[in-house]
Amino acid sequence: MKDLSVADNKIVNREQLSLRAQQWRSQGLKIVFTNGCFDILHRGHLQLLRDAAGFGDVLVVGLNSDASVRRLKGEQRPVNDEDFRCLMMASLEMVDAVTLFEEDTPLELIRSLQPDVLVKGGDYAIGQVVGSDIVMQKGGEIRIVPLVQGHSTTSLIEAIQRL
Repeated sequence: MKDLSVADNKIVNREQLSLRAQQWRSQGLKIVFTNGCFDILHRGHLQLLRDAAGFGDVLVVGLNSDASVRRLKGEQRPVNDEDFRCLMMASLEMVDAVTLFEEDTPLELIRSLQPDVLVKGGDYAIGQVVGSDIVMQKGGEIRIVPLVQGHSTTSLIEAIQRL
């Protein structure tokens, strides 16, 4: 029988994440961080996460809280609540930890985590990536993953509404 608690154990608060990061660093592991709303999981999200996981040893996903998603995307979002979105991310094999952030950007989370690699999708330029200065100052790297054309949460929602 499969141990379904594995996903639950990946969902952590900032304090727990900080402790895990210390453990990973003591083991010499390279920490990769990406973030987003990940409201409706689609091919573009999976490609981003797969690529991000390949840039290091441990992948941490920062997930916008419901309140943060509403501020960024409008009152009709998120479609899926933060508990479900955390579980969805944590259920992916390539993700090692998931944590929520209430702010509109993950700046404080990045400052706390100090990842070795910061990953964003191709709709960003390196200079636009929040926290890139923090990561690069400590010798880390910023990776931009090309977008998978035709795949976005907004286009999925629009297609569903047209049905």
